[in-house]
Amino acid sequence: LSLPLSLPPSFFSASMWTVYLGKLLLGRSAPAEEALRVSRLLLHHYYDAETHDYDLALLRLERPVAPSTLARPACLPSPAHLYEPGLLCWVTGWGTLREGGRASDKLQKVDVRLVSQEACVRSYGYMVTPRMLCAGYRSGGKDACQGDSGGPLVCQEQSQSARWFLAGVVSWGRGCARPDYYGVYTRITKFTSWITEHINS
Repeated sequence: LSLPLSLPPSFFSASMWTVYLGKLLLGRSAPAEEALRVSRLLLHHYYDAETHDYDLALLRLERPVAPSTLARPACLPSPAHLYEPGLLCWVTGWGTLREGGRASDKLQKVDVRLVSQEACVRSYGYMVTPRMLCAGYRSGGKDACQGDSGGPLVCQEQSQSARWFLAGVVSWGRGCARPDYYGVYTRITKFTSWITEHINS
């Protein structure tokens, strides 16, 4: 694994970025965590900062890393992989614990349910494109928040293998955990071919 996924908040150059594996606390280092420099940053060529469409980038690490007990990769889904609305998934990050609040020093996780594309469009209208995916609750209460952008939305396969797949990457939303407004994620199945092409090159 040498190409983790992230989203582009405001990229300048690869040398400005460091990837941490196994990090739980932002404010201090732990013996088990690993820091790696980024040797190349590839922003999707159709990325639109205003609409958040094609909101995805690849980071090439200075060297490959092996999975460990503290940092394991999620599987990349095939373009045909289907995620059923209602599936319980997880999002992680160090973002604010509530809208307008302070960032967390400890890595947080929250469970959210996938919603249909129709429900997503009812929430946001024309702003939702086929390359976006919504998750959360109509009643609000649980969501990613400011500072979580680029974080993973992972879902566990409902089969014997029980593998974890990367379904989305935190992209945008209206506030945090507001009723009637879901979190919006980059839909990874729409980018599997692009990701694979650049990993192989």
